[in-house]
Amino acid sequence: MKKALKIFIIILVMASVIGTFTFIYKKSQPKEVKYEMIDVKRDTIVINTIATGAVVPKKEIAIKPQIAGIISKIYVEAGDTVQQGQVIARVTIIPDMVNLNNAKNRIKRAQIDLELTKKNDERNEDLYKKGVIAEAIYLDTKRNYKASKEELKAAKDNLDLIRDGVTKSSTSQTNTLIRSTITGMILDVPVKEGNSVIQSNSFNDGTTIALVADMKDMIFEGNIDETEVGRVKIGMPMELTIGAMSKDKYQAIITNIAPKGTDNGGAVQFKIKGAVELNNDQFIRAGYSANASIEVERKENVLSIPESTIFFENDTSYVWTPKEDNKFEYDKRSIELGLSDGINVEITKGLEEEQQVRGNKK
Repeated sequence: MKKALKIFIIILVMASVIGTFTFIYKKSQPKEVKYEMIDVKRDTIVINTIATGAVVPKKEIAIKPQIAGIISKIYVEAGDTVQQGQVIARVTIIPDMVNLNNAKNRIKRAQIDLELTKKNDERNEDLYKKGVIAEAIYLDTKRNYKASKEELKAAKDNLDLIRDGVTKSSTSQTNTLIRSTITGMILDVPVKEGNSVIQSNSFNDGTTIALVADMKDMIFEGNIDETEVGRVKIGMPMELTIGAMSKDKYQAIITNIAPKGTDNGGAVQFKIKGAVELNNDQFIRAGYSANASIEVERKENVLSIPESTIFFENDTSYVWTPKEDNKFEYDKRSIELGLSDGINVEITKGLEEEQQVRGNKK
């Protein structure tokens, strides 16, 4: 029994020694490194530059009153479609007391003048019929009488305009009714009924009653970096990606490039504009943020490989290509590069189509 136990222990020790040496031997042997092989193929290389901005209406109009007063009624709200000339609000005039008093005094003076000229006209008409006065005197009196009637009418109209904003003779033409100047959609109504408004004049921009825009005529307004602005030109196409509508792509054409840049956090940027092409069933809300991709250079049917397969020494570019007699050994080959889109790069010299280059480790 003891002899069998000793033999078992000896066998166990020898097995452990042999296993240890075997493990050390395998660990000491170099492992075979395998690489992904990339085919050199023909492809299209496209360079795009990105402009960031927003989609806004080309024509956005601020509707302002021509008189000062109080908003008595608003007939529209944001999202409504209006026609040119449609009434969107009514303003009640709060007349200036000085102007109102002057207008009333003007009527009184005109009435007094009319009474005098009427009496003169009646008297001179009788004298003219009797041949006492000349025709010229009679006609001059008649002219003064008619002028006095017109002055009284003008004074009454002036009072109506100051007090009510409209004359009795032209009720359809009044500054108290605020009308849309274009056909479009109401974007915003920043005032409420009861708000005071100021008229638009040469000294004051006036209170905005509503913003109206043509939502079928949209443009992209964005900024492009100074390093890229020299590569874009008016008339170039753009592809728009709108953050809120990421599934859809919209086409646009560059219509304007700013001649002067602006400093934006240390980077000089230039404003660009592009006309957005919309179908009849497409609708974009004003102010959506968007990115415009502009194709600035393209090369088709050129040899290309991934940039990740290239390494550099000094000013020279290299790739590893498999040896003909041993696919697990590689030769370093110098190449010349062309256009790059950041992922793939054009090969102008050093490789042929259907050759392979070493990629990343498997």
